[in-house]
Amino acid sequence: MLESEIQRRVIQYARSKRMLCYKMDATGHIGVPDFLCLTAGGDVFFCEFKQLGKKPTPMQLREHVRLRLNNIKVYIVDSVEYGMGIINENS
Repeated sequence: MLESEIQRRVIQYARSKRMLCYKMDATGHIGVPDFLCLTAGGDVFFCEFKQLGKKPTPMQLREHVRLRLNNIKVYIVDSVEYGMGIINENS
């Protein structure tokens, strides 16, 4: 399944659970995860979407580490099922 289809279906599911999801366009900041998700309870996490078997780039991994060092959750989502599980876990 294409990355864009995984992303579309997971974000649609997250929004059905009343999460706010924002596509990130961090101009000038390479490696920022694809989506910022905010739960109704105020929790925040990022999702980096990848096609099954694909890995984040070194710049993406660097940014993930920076976020995690600041206690921000970052998930690498490579399947609809895994993404829905993350949404359920965080909603």
